[in-house]
Amino acid sequence: MAKRDQLLRLMNVVNYLKGKVKGASFDEILKHLEEKNYRDSEGELSFSEKTFQRDRKIMEELLGIEIKFKRSTMSYQIVNDIDDYSDQTIFDNLLLVNAYKQTANYDKIMHFEKRQASGLQNLEGIIHAIKNSKIISFQYTKHWEGVPRKKVVEPYALKEFRNRWYLIANERDDKDFFLKTFGIDRISDLELSNSSFKRQEVNIEAMFENSFGIISTLDEKPTRITLSFEPWQGMYVKSLPIHHTQKILADNQNELKVELNLVPTYDFYQELLTHAQRILVIEPKSVRNEYLSFLQKGMDNLKK
Repeated sequence: MAKRDQLLRLMNVVNYLKGKVKGASFDEILKHLEEKNYRDSEGELSFSEKTFQRDRKIMEELLGIEIKFKRSTMSYQIVNDIDDYSDQTIFDNLLLVNAYKQTANYDKIMHFEKRQASGLQNLEGIIHAIKNSKIISFQYTKHWEGVPRKKVVEPYALKEFRNRWYLIANERDDKDFFLKTFGIDRISDLELSNSSFKRQEVNIEAMFENSFGIISTLDEKPTRITLSFEPWQGMYVKSLPIHHTQKILADNQNELKVELNLVPTYDFYQELLTHAQRILVIEPKSVRNEYLSFLQKGMDNLKK
């Protein structure tokens, strides 16, 4: 595993090359690192062409980023960037940690969201249990019940959605094997058992491939959905796609029209409601009608 200084160097190299469409020479990369090192007061920079070749190998193995040398221009260029979402998320988090480090002696530069879900203290224990197929138990409090209940589960994976982490696990009390999601911010008194379980062969990614959010839509046929937004709102939808299947059909001064291919669930309709004043078209009719029923219910609740 790369050390901290090496990880920071890798991040700086990748960030620099991502902004260089035509690539950059080794001397240009070295100059950038020297300037970055000087600004950050990191002390003496130890970086050679031999070090860079080792870094290239680590970047491909650790982050899935391939940097090739183009002899015609004597430059290095990222050829595949970061395709996997999880790799991109890890990379972004490393960038965030490094940025936060730069503010250590300064106040009021980075302002973090105060409304944060808790439960992250349980991540390490849960990950250990998943890796070693260990049964875990915990107290779980559903929001609508407010009463903690003991759960004994076989943990399979962790999934993130909107800055919250969810445990995907099979509950031991159930007769049939069925993976459920548990918000880790609602887990307390986590205990790892010495008992192991036989892990079933399941494809976690397939469970949510056609979903928006944490509701599994495995074996459900996705719907082709068309959404049209006011052009200025379209800028936000382009920069942060609603779903990984999002395709742009039209982008002009009148609208941004996109196509999604997913199973519309409660989470998806909740997302559409955040764009309520800026959506121009929703197709097909069945999705539009369901969306309108969500709107109507909200209006009816306000009249009570």
